[in-house]
Amino acid sequence: MSTLKKHYESACRPQLQEQLNYKNVMEIPRLEKVVLNMGLGEAVQNPKVVDSAAQELSLIAGQKS
Repeated sequence: MSTLKKHYESACRPQLQEQLNYKNVMEIPRLEKVVLNMGLGEAVQNPKVVDSAAQELSLIAGQKS
C-alpha cells in the first residue's frame, strides 16, 4: 500500500468521520486514484525537456514514468 493511502486510511478517514459526523464507515469518501499531469509546451523547441520532465515526474510519483 502506498504511503499516501496509508496516511489517508490511518489519519484522515477517522478525522473526517468525526468532523462530518458520519455514522457509517461507508459514508466516508475514499481515495481512488491520484493523477499527475505535466504540460510540456516547450518540448516542441527542445526535445531534451521531455527526458528531464520524465525524471522529475518519477521523483514526484515515486515510480518510473
